[in-house]
Amino acid sequence: MTVEQKNELVDFAITARKYKTLLTKKYKARKFWSNPSPFEVYSIIPGTILEVFVEDGQEVEEGTPLLILEAMKMRNRIDMPFTAKIKKINVKVGVRIPKDFLLIELEK
Repeated sequence: MTVEQKNELVDFAITARKYKTLLTKKYKARKFWSNPSPFEVYSIIPGTILEVFVEDGQEVEEGTPLLILEAMKMRNRIDMPFTAKIKKINVKVGVRIPKDFLLIELEK
C-alpha cells in the first residue's frame, strides 16, 4: 500500500494551479464553525464572574453592561448586543467559567 492509498489527498488550487496535500489530524479534528444565535451570549475566554448587573425577565437596552468577567487579572465588561429581554442568566458571582460557556440567554 502506498502513502497515497493510506492517506487521503485533497486537491486545492492557487492562482489556477492545482496541488495535492495531506490533511493533518489537527485539521480533521477541528471544531466546525456554526452560525451563532444572536440570542445567546457566550464567554470568549475562561474566567471568573465578578458582577452581574441584570436579572431574569429584565428588559435591557443595547450597550447596557450585563456582567464583569475577570480573566488573566483583567476585568472584561460584557455589554448587551441589542435591546432585548433577559430570558435566563446561567452564571452567578464568584463562579469560574470555561471558554464558550453560555452566559446569558435573550429573547425579544
